[in-house]
Order: sequence, then C-alpha cells, then structure tokens
Amino acid sequence: MFQNRDEIRQTYLDVWQKMQQGAPLEPMQALIADVIQMHGEYHAWLQQGEDLQQAEFTPESGQSNPFLHMGMHIALREQTGTDRPPGITNIHRALSQKLGPHEAEHAMMECLGQALWQAQRNQQMPDESAYLECLKRL
Repeated sequence: MFQNRDEIRQTYLDVWQKMQQGAPLEPMQALIADVIQMHGEYHAWLQQGEDLQQAEFTPESGQSNPFLHMGMHIALREQTGTDRPPGITNIHRALSQKLGPHEAEHAMMECLGQALWQAQRNQQMPDESAYLECLKRL
C-alpha cells in the first residue's frame, strides 16, 4: 500500500486533517482515524503537519515513534480481521475481555515487535508459530 516513510506519514497527516474538518473518510482512513483518536498523546505531533515529515524518533531521544506505534495497532487489527495467523482472532478476543481492546493490542504489540525484529535480524519472513506462541503466553 505504501512505498516509503514519507507516504506513510503523509497518510496519517491527511487523515488527521480530514478528522479536523469533519470530512468523510474511506474505510482505511476510518481505521487510521480510530487509532489516532485513541492516542491523544500523539495529537500535538500530528498538529505540526508538514514539520513532522522529517522528525526522527530514535531510542536515544527517548521518544517513541507515533507512526510505528499506530501502525502496529493497524497491523494487529488487520491480522485479527482476517485471522492470520490462524488463531489470532481468538487470542485477541480473550485478551480484550481480560484487559480491554486497546490494552490487549498493546500487549500483543510486544509479540509482534519481537517477531518482526527476529525476522529482520535473520533476514527471513516472520515465524508465525513463534509469534502465536508468544501471543498465547500473554
């Protein structure tokens, strides 16, 4: 869907603008808007508009990357919506009942982050079995 970091960031900024204007949203934009709405701590960043395009979010700066964080919420919602990997929808449902939907996604992000980091480190596709095992331990 996206080609690079700038396109991803621009999509969030476009959705933010539409939210401020009360403009209609396409389905993917509505999903992004829902995630933005849940994260009031990022609204000031999004308000910066184009100035945000070149912002760097490094561990050394002590700032989490709002685009990465919100993107992981979206990835999890897409995974649970398609039940891929198989079983993730039931895990999400159970965790949501226990923790609430937002906190369930935050817990699941730890496993998603580990799976993505390991795949990148090993230069291979993410290990769905290891990912599911991590999620089942939550």
